[in-house]
Amino acid sequence: MKIHFETDELAARRAVTIANLEHEGLDGLLMFRQESMYYLTGYDTIGYVFFQCLYLGVDGSMFLLTRRPDLLQARQTSVIDEIHIWRDHQDANPSQDLRDLLVSKGLSASKLGVELESYGLTAANSKKLHASLDGVVSLIDASYLVTRQRVVKSAAELEYVRRAGALADAALEEAIRLAEPGASEATILAAMQAAVLAGDGDYPACEFIVGSGPYAQLVRYHSGRRTLDPQDQLTLEYAGVFRHYHAVAMQTIVIGEADPEHYARHTACRDTLLACEAALRPGRSIGEVYEAGARLLGSAGYSEDRFHAFGYSLGACYGPNWMDWPMIYEDNPVIIQPGMVFFVHLILPNSVTGLSQTLGRTSIVGETGAQPVCCRNLDLICKQA
Repeated sequence: MKIHFETDELAARRAVTIANLEHEGLDGLLMFRQESMYYLTGYDTIGYVFFQCLYLGVDGSMFLLTRRPDLLQARQTSVIDEIHIWRDHQDANPSQDLRDLLVSKGLSASKLGVELESYGLTAANSKKLHASLDGVVSLIDASYLVTRQRVVKSAAELEYVRRAGALADAALEEAIRLAEPGASEATILAAMQAAVLAGDGDYPACEFIVGSGPYAQLVRYHSGRRTLDPQDQLTLEYAGVFRHYHAVAMQTIVIGEADPEHYARHTACRDTLLACEAALRPGRSIGEVYEAGARLLGSAGYSEDRFHAFGYSLGACYGPNWMDWPMIYEDNPVIIQPGMVFFVHLILPNSVTGLSQTLGRTSIVGETGAQPVCCRNLDLICKQA
Protein backbone atom coordinates (compact mmCIF):
# COMPACT_ATOMS: atom_id res chain seq x y z
CA MET A 1 0.00 0.00 0.00
CA LYS A 2 1.13 3.55 -0.79
CA ILE A 3 0.49 5.18 2.57
CA HIS A 4 3.12 7.72 3.58
CA PHE A 5 2.44 7.87 7.33
CA GLU A 6 2.30 5.30 10.10
CA THR A 7 -1.23 4.05 10.68
CA ASP A 8 -0.93 5.05 14.34
CA GLU A 9 -0.28 8.65 13.31
CA LEU A 10 -3.32 8.64 11.02
CA ALA A 11 -5.44 7.19 13.82
CA ALA A 12 -4.21 9.89 16.21
CA ARG A 13 -5.18 12.58 13.71
CA ARG A 14 -8.69 11.13 13.41
CA ALA A 15 -8.97 11.01 17.20
CA VAL A 16 -8.27 14.76 17.36
CA THR A 17 -10.85 15.38 14.64
CA ILE A 18 -13.42 13.34 16.57
CA ALA A 19 -12.69 15.33 19.74
CA ASN A 20 -13.23 18.54 17.76
CA LEU A 21 -16.53 17.20 16.41
CA GLU A 22 -17.67 16.41 19.93
CA HIS A 23 -16.64 19.88 21.08
CA GLU A 24 -18.76 21.42 18.29
CA GLY A 25 -21.73 19.19 19.14
CA LEU A 26 -21.57 17.38 15.79
CA ASP A 27 -22.33 13.72 15.17
CA GLY A 28 -20.02 13.42 12.19
CA LEU A 29 -18.31 15.17 9.32
CA LEU A 30 -18.89 15.04 5.57
CA MET A 31 -15.54 15.76 3.94
CA PHE A 32 -15.16 17.03 0.40
CA ARG A 33 -11.65 18.48 0.67
CA GLN A 34 -9.10 16.06 -0.74
CA GLU A 35 -6.55 17.52 1.65
CA SER A 36 -8.68 16.38 4.61
CA MET A 37 -9.04 12.87 3.19
CA TYR A 38 -5.30 12.56 2.59
CA TYR A 39 -4.48 13.94 6.04
CA LEU A 40 -6.78 11.60 7.95
CA THR A 41 -6.53 8.41 5.90
CA GLY A 42 -3.71 8.68 3.33
CA TYR A 43 -6.25 8.59 0.48
CA ASP A 44 -4.50 10.03 -2.59
CA THR A 45 -6.46 10.84 -5.76
CA ILE A 46 -7.69 13.53 -8.11
CA GLY A 47 -11.13 11.92 -7.98
CA TYR A 48 -12.41 14.91 -6.00
CA VAL A 49 -13.07 16.67 -9.31
CA PHE A 50 -16.23 14.55 -9.32
CA PHE A 51 -18.60 14.10 -6.39
CA GLN A 52 -16.74 12.33 -3.61
CA CYS A 53 -17.38 12.31 0.14
CA LEU A 54 -15.60 10.81 3.13
CA TYR A 55 -17.71 10.45 6.27
CA LEU A 56 -16.19 10.32 9.77
CA GLY A 57 -18.47 9.80 12.77
CA VAL A 58 -17.87 10.67 16.40
CA ASP A 59 -17.95 6.93 17.05
CA GLY A 60 -14.94 6.50 14.73
CA SER A 61 -16.94 4.94 11.90
CA MET A 62 -15.84 5.94 8.44
CA PHE A 63 -16.89 5.34 4.86
CA LEU A 64 -16.09 6.75 1.43
CA LEU A 65 -18.53 7.39 -1.40
CA THR A 66 -16.75 7.74 -4.74
CA ARG A 67 -16.72 6.61 -8.38
CA ARG A 68 -15.56 3.24 -9.67
CA PRO A 69 -12.19 4.54 -11.02
CA ASP A 70 -11.20 5.42 -7.45
CA LEU A 71 -12.12 2.12 -5.81
CA LEU A 72 -8.65 0.59 -6.14
CA GLN A 73 -7.06 3.98 -5.56
CA ALA A 74 -8.73 4.17 -2.16
CA ARG A 75 -7.88 0.56 -1.30
CA GLN A 76 -4.20 0.97 -2.14
CA THR A 77 -3.50 4.46 -0.79
CA SER A 78 -5.67 4.69 2.34
CA VAL A 79 -6.80 2.99 5.53
CA ILE A 80 -10.46 3.30 4.50
CA ASP A 81 -12.13 -0.12 4.77
CA GLU A 82 -15.68 0.76 3.73
CA ILE A 83 -15.97 2.09 0.19
CA HIS A 84 -19.23 2.69 -1.68
CA ILE A 85 -19.55 3.44 -5.39
CA TRP A 86 -22.04 5.68 -7.11
CA ARG A 87 -22.72 4.82 -10.75
CA ASP A 88 -22.30 7.12 -13.71
CA HIS A 89 -25.48 7.59 -15.72
CA GLN A 90 -27.50 10.37 -17.32
CA ASP A 91 -29.50 11.24 -14.20
CA ALA A 92 -26.86 10.41 -11.61
CA ASN A 93 -27.21 12.32 -8.34
CA PRO A 94 -24.65 10.90 -5.90
CA SER A 95 -25.93 13.13 -3.10
CA GLN A 96 -28.98 10.85 -3.03
CA ASP A 97 -26.67 7.84 -2.71
CA LEU A 98 -25.08 9.63 0.23
CA ARG A 99 -28.49 10.27 1.76
CA ASP A 100 -29.41 6.58 1.47
CA LEU A 101 -26.11 5.58 3.10
CA LEU A 102 -26.65 7.93 6.02
CA VAL A 103 -30.19 6.65 6.54
CA SER A 104 -29.09 3.02 6.35
CA LYS A 105 -26.57 3.67 9.11
CA GLY A 106 -29.15 5.17 11.44
CA LEU A 107 -27.89 8.72 11.02
CA SER A 108 -31.27 10.30 10.27
CA ALA A 109 -31.84 13.42 12.36
CA SER A 110 -28.11 13.66 13.13
CA LYS A 111 -26.17 16.92 13.10
CA LEU A 112 -23.35 16.72 10.58
CA GLY A 113 -20.55 19.09 9.74
CA VAL A 114 -19.84 19.62 6.04
CA GLU A 115 -16.84 21.05 4.20
CA LEU A 116 -18.46 23.69 2.03
CA GLU A 117 -15.18 25.55 1.43
CA SER A 118 -13.82 22.96 -0.96
CA TYR A 119 -12.84 22.53 -4.60
CA GLY A 120 -14.35 19.06 -4.23
CA LEU A 121 -17.88 20.41 -3.79
CA THR A 122 -19.05 22.53 -6.70
CA ALA A 123 -21.92 24.98 -6.30
CA ALA A 124 -24.16 22.69 -8.35
CA ASN A 125 -23.33 19.64 -6.24
CA SER A 126 -23.74 21.65 -3.05
CA LYS A 127 -27.30 22.58 -4.07
CA LYS A 128 -28.06 18.92 -4.77
CA LEU A 129 -26.48 17.89 -1.47
CA HIS A 130 -28.61 20.28 0.56
CA ALA A 131 -31.74 19.31 -1.35
CA SER A 132 -31.11 15.58 -0.89
CA LEU A 133 -30.34 15.85 2.83
CA ASP A 134 -33.03 18.39 3.68
CA GLY A 135 -35.21 16.94 6.43
CA VAL A 136 -32.89 13.96 6.82
CA VAL A 137 -29.93 15.47 8.68
CA SER A 138 -28.91 18.96 9.81
CA LEU A 139 -25.90 20.33 7.95
CA ILE A 140 -23.51 22.74 9.68
CA ASP A 141 -20.63 24.45 7.88
CA ALA A 142 -17.46 22.88 9.32
CA SER A 143 -15.14 23.82 6.47
CA TYR A 144 -12.20 24.65 8.71
CA LEU A 145 -12.49 21.91 11.32
CA VAL A 146 -9.82 19.70 9.72
CA THR A 147 -8.06 22.61 8.01
CA ARG A 148 -7.26 24.23 11.36
CA GLN A 149 -5.97 20.89 12.60
CA ARG A 150 -3.77 20.44 9.53
CA VAL A 151 -2.00 23.78 9.94
CA VAL A 152 0.28 22.46 12.71
CA LYS A 153 2.44 19.73 11.23
CA SER A 154 3.74 16.56 12.86
CA ALA A 155 7.42 15.62 12.86
CA ALA A 156 6.82 13.27 9.93
CA GLU A 157 5.09 16.02 7.95
CA LEU A 158 7.88 18.49 8.66
CA GLU A 159 10.43 16.02 7.33
CA TYR A 160 8.46 15.96 4.06
CA VAL A 161 8.47 19.78 4.04
CA ARG A 162 12.26 19.78 4.41
CA ARG A 163 12.56 17.29 1.55
CA ALA A 164 10.36 19.60 -0.52
CA GLY A 165 12.62 22.54 0.33
CA ALA A 166 15.66 20.69 -0.99
CA LEU A 167 13.78 19.97 -4.22
CA ALA A 168 12.86 23.65 -4.57
CA ASP A 169 16.55 24.55 -4.27
CA ALA A 170 17.41 21.97 -6.93
CA ALA A 171 14.80 23.49 -9.26
CA LEU A 172 16.24 26.98 -8.78
CA GLU A 173 19.77 25.79 -9.54
CA GLU A 174 18.53 24.47 -12.87
CA ALA A 175 16.93 27.82 -13.65
CA ILE A 176 20.12 29.71 -12.78
CA ARG A 177 22.18 27.34 -14.93
CA LEU A 178 19.97 27.84 -17.97
CA ALA A 179 18.97 31.51 -17.65
CA GLU A 180 20.99 33.28 -20.35
CA PRO A 181 20.33 35.21 -23.56
CA GLY A 182 18.63 33.04 -26.15
CA ALA A 183 17.34 30.52 -23.62
CA SER A 184 13.71 29.48 -23.91
CA GLU A 185 11.39 29.79 -20.93
CA ALA A 186 10.13 26.35 -21.95
CA THR A 187 13.58 24.80 -21.47
CA ILE A 188 13.96 26.45 -18.07
CA LEU A 189 10.50 25.36 -16.95
CA ALA A 190 11.08 21.78 -18.11
CA ALA A 191 14.41 21.55 -16.27
CA MET A 192 12.96 22.93 -13.05
CA GLN A 193 10.08 20.47 -13.02
CA ALA A 194 12.42 17.62 -14.00
CA ALA A 195 14.65 18.39 -10.99
CA VAL A 196 11.67 17.96 -8.65
CA LEU A 197 10.45 14.74 -10.25
CA ALA A 198 13.97 13.26 -10.44
CA GLY A 199 14.25 13.80 -6.69
CA ASP A 200 11.20 11.57 -6.09
CA GLY A 201 9.00 14.65 -5.82
CA ASP A 202 5.50 15.29 -7.11
CA TYR A 203 3.76 17.60 -9.53
CA PRO A 204 2.76 20.86 -7.82
CA ALA A 205 -0.83 21.72 -6.94
CA CYS A 206 -0.66 24.66 -9.35
CA GLU A 207 1.60 25.63 -12.21
CA PHE A 208 5.03 27.19 -11.80
CA ILE A 209 5.23 30.86 -12.78
CA VAL A 210 7.89 31.49 -15.42
CA GLY A 211 7.70 34.93 -17.01
CA SER A 212 10.31 37.17 -18.60
CA GLY A 213 10.47 40.60 -20.21
CA PRO A 214 7.13 42.41 -19.80
CA TYR A 215 5.61 39.21 -18.39
CA ALA A 216 8.01 39.22 -15.44
CA GLN A 217 5.43 41.36 -13.64
CA LEU A 218 2.75 38.68 -13.82
CA VAL A 219 2.17 36.54 -10.75
CA ARG A 220 -0.04 33.94 -12.39
CA TYR A 221 0.82 31.16 -14.82
CA HIS A 222 0.05 31.95 -18.45
CA SER A 223 0.36 29.92 -21.62
CA GLY A 224 2.99 30.74 -24.25
CA ARG A 225 6.78 30.94 -23.95
CA ARG A 226 9.33 33.53 -25.00
CA THR A 227 13.09 33.56 -25.43
CA LEU A 228 15.32 35.57 -23.08
CA ASP A 229 16.88 38.74 -24.46
CA PRO A 230 20.49 39.85 -23.76
CA GLN A 231 18.99 42.32 -21.25
CA ASP A 232 16.04 40.74 -19.48
CA GLN A 233 14.36 39.79 -16.23
CA LEU A 234 12.91 36.39 -15.34
CA THR A 235 10.36 35.96 -12.55
CA LEU A 236 10.01 32.46 -11.11
CA GLU A 237 7.56 31.11 -8.55
CA TYR A 238 8.06 27.40 -8.08
CA ALA A 239 7.73 24.62 -5.56
CA GLY A 240 9.52 21.56 -4.39
CA VAL A 241 6.84 18.98 -3.64
CA PHE A 242 7.31 15.78 -1.66
CA ARG A 243 4.39 13.50 -0.80
CA HIS A 244 2.18 16.47 -1.74
CA TYR A 245 3.87 18.75 0.84
CA HIS A 246 4.95 22.00 -0.79
CA ALA A 247 7.91 24.30 -0.21
CA VAL A 248 7.43 27.34 -2.43
CA ALA A 249 9.99 29.98 -3.37
CA MET A 250 10.10 33.05 -5.58
CA GLN A 251 12.95 34.82 -7.38
CA THR A 252 13.57 37.38 -10.08
CA ILE A 253 16.72 36.63 -12.07
CA VAL A 254 18.29 39.52 -13.96
CA ILE A 255 19.83 38.72 -17.36
CA GLY A 256 22.63 41.11 -18.33
CA GLU A 257 23.29 44.30 -16.37
CA ALA A 258 21.02 44.88 -13.41
CA ASP A 259 19.22 48.21 -13.31
CA PRO A 260 19.88 50.25 -10.14
CA GLU A 261 16.16 49.92 -9.43
CA HIS A 262 16.51 46.14 -9.48
CA TYR A 263 19.05 46.44 -6.69
CA ALA A 264 16.92 48.90 -4.74
CA ARG A 265 13.78 46.80 -4.98
CA HIS A 266 15.68 43.61 -4.26
CA THR A 267 17.13 45.17 -1.11
CA ALA A 268 13.64 46.16 -0.01
CA CYS A 269 12.33 42.63 -0.72
CA ARG A 270 15.21 40.99 1.13
CA ASP A 271 15.00 43.23 4.18
CA THR A 272 11.22 42.85 4.34
CA LEU A 273 11.40 39.07 3.96
CA LEU A 274 13.84 38.89 6.87
CA ALA A 275 11.64 41.21 8.95
CA CYS A 276 8.59 39.03 8.30
CA GLU A 277 10.53 35.88 9.16
CA ALA A 278 11.76 37.53 12.38
CA ALA A 279 8.12 38.18 13.31
CA LEU A 280 7.13 34.60 12.49
CA ARG A 281 7.44 33.44 16.09
CA PRO A 282 5.20 31.31 18.32
CA GLY A 283 2.69 33.36 20.28
CA ARG A 284 2.51 36.23 17.81
CA SER A 285 -0.34 36.78 15.36
CA ILE A 286 -0.21 36.43 11.59
CA GLY A 287 -1.27 40.07 11.42
CA GLU A 288 1.94 41.06 13.22
CA VAL A 289 3.97 39.37 10.47
CA TYR A 290 2.14 41.44 7.87
CA GLU A 291 2.59 44.62 9.89
CA ALA A 292 6.35 44.06 10.14
CA GLY A 293 6.60 43.84 6.36
CA ALA A 294 4.17 46.66 5.57
CA ARG A 295 5.97 49.01 7.95
CA LEU A 296 9.36 48.36 6.36
CA LEU A 297 8.11 48.65 2.76
CA GLY A 298 6.33 51.86 3.68
CA SER A 299 9.50 53.39 5.05
CA ALA A 300 11.32 52.35 1.85
CA GLY A 301 8.71 54.15 -0.27
CA TYR A 302 6.95 51.13 -1.73
CA SER A 303 3.52 51.39 -0.06
CA GLU A 304 1.75 51.79 -3.40
CA ASP A 305 3.58 48.96 -5.18
CA ARG A 306 3.31 46.27 -2.50
CA PHE A 307 0.62 43.63 -2.46
CA HIS A 308 -2.01 43.30 0.29
CA ALA A 309 -0.84 39.87 1.44
CA PHE A 310 2.70 38.65 2.09
CA GLY A 311 2.22 34.89 1.81
CA TYR A 312 0.33 32.00 3.28
CA SER A 313 0.51 28.64 4.99
CA LEU A 314 1.66 25.55 3.11
CA GLY A 315 1.08 21.84 3.53
CA ALA A 316 -0.16 18.85 1.55
CA CYS A 317 -2.33 20.44 -1.14
CA TYR A 318 -4.07 19.32 -4.30
CA GLY A 319 -4.85 21.25 -7.48
CA PRO A 320 -5.80 23.82 -8.43
CA ASN A 321 -4.06 25.60 -5.57
CA TRP A 322 -1.06 25.16 -3.27
CA MET A 323 -2.08 28.08 -1.02
CA ASP A 324 -3.34 26.88 2.34
CA TRP A 325 -5.00 28.55 5.33
CA PRO A 326 -4.17 31.01 6.91
CA MET A 327 -2.93 33.89 4.74
CA ILE A 328 -0.56 36.64 5.87
CA TYR A 329 -2.67 39.79 5.68
CA GLU A 330 -3.49 42.83 7.80
CA ASP A 331 -4.94 42.15 11.27
CA ASN A 332 -5.16 38.38 10.79
CA PRO A 333 -5.70 37.21 14.40
CA VAL A 334 -4.51 33.60 13.98
CA ILE A 335 -1.82 32.86 16.54
CA ILE A 336 1.42 31.33 15.27
CA GLN A 337 2.39 27.94 16.71
CA PRO A 338 5.47 25.72 16.38
CA GLY A 339 5.04 23.29 13.50
CA MET A 340 3.30 25.73 11.19
CA VAL A 341 4.78 26.25 7.72
CA PHE A 342 4.64 29.54 5.81
CA PHE A 343 5.67 30.83 2.42
CA VAL A 344 6.58 34.51 2.82
CA HIS A 345 6.79 36.40 -0.48
CA LEU A 346 7.49 39.98 -1.50
CA ILE A 347 6.45 41.23 -4.94
CA LEU A 348 7.39 44.75 -6.08
CA PRO A 349 6.44 45.48 -9.72
CA ASN A 350 6.83 48.92 -11.26
CA SER A 351 3.92 49.28 -13.65
CA VAL A 352 5.44 52.44 -15.17
CA THR A 353 8.91 51.13 -16.08
CA GLY A 354 7.92 47.46 -16.44
CA LEU A 355 10.64 46.43 -14.01
CA SER A 356 9.82 43.79 -11.42
CA GLN A 357 11.48 42.31 -8.38
CA THR A 358 10.30 39.40 -6.25
CA LEU A 359 11.69 37.29 -3.43
CA GLY A 360 10.18 34.58 -1.26
CA ARG A 361 10.85 31.31 0.52
CA THR A 362 9.27 28.75 2.83
CA SER A 363 9.99 28.40 6.54
CA ILE A 364 8.98 26.06 9.32
CA VAL A 365 8.01 27.78 12.56
CA GLY A 366 10.28 26.37 15.28
CA GLU A 367 10.15 26.93 19.01
CA THR A 368 12.18 30.12 18.69
CA GLY A 369 11.28 31.35 15.21
CA ALA A 370 11.39 30.75 11.47
CA GLN A 371 13.57 28.00 10.03
CA PRO A 372 13.92 28.43 6.22
CA VAL A 373 13.80 25.19 4.25
CA CYS A 374 14.82 26.88 0.98
CA CYS A 375 18.46 27.43 1.71
CA ARG A 376 19.96 29.49 -1.12
CA ASN A 377 21.25 32.88 -0.02
CA LEU A 378 19.09 35.96 -0.62
CA ASP A 379 21.50 37.84 -2.92
CA LEU A 380 20.21 39.29 -6.17
CA ILE A 381 20.74 36.72 -8.93
CA CYS A 382 22.28 38.38 -11.98
CA LYS A 383 23.38 36.34 -15.01
CA GLN A 384 25.80 38.38 -17.09
CA ALA A 385 27.17 37.22 -20.44
